[in-house]
Amino acid sequence: MKINTKTRYGIRVMIELALNQHKAGIYQKDIAKNQDISFKYLDHIIASLKSSGLVTTVAGKKSGYRLNREPSKITVYDVYIAFNPEFAVVDCLIDERFCNKNNQCAAQDFWGGLNARIISYLKSTTVDDLAKKQDDINQQQQELIFHI
Repeated sequence: MKINTKTRYGIRVMIELALNQHKAGIYQKDIAKNQDISFKYLDHIIASLKSSGLVTTVAGKKSGYRLNREPSKITVYDVYIAFNPEFAVVDCLIDERFCNKNNQCAAQDFWGGLNARIISYLKSTTVDDLAKKQDDINQQQQELIFHI
């Protein structure tokens, strides 16, 4: 199981937006620079986040992007779903056509339990949680630079 690059970058973009949650928003060029994501690739990420209702464009000439809800109300699972149809560790959990042993397989039951735990973990972590952690990391980095 592997989380795709768009989802990983999408989470980083959401953290960046949470850290810069002010009325004017943050410019795409600044997000790209701060997160080291190409401007063109970031277009695709922001488009998915906007279409899922997580991000909005702030109106006005000198405006940028901002979160559409409070960061404490957006889970990592919400961001995941912006880029993927649903989470499943194995295909047979999505569609029984992938396996002819539906409801007859101990392994499928095991994968279902693992799947539920991962989804629960993704839903239990908010963008606000990650933004606070990132802010702590940034503070530690600043202190290290200051002491050098």
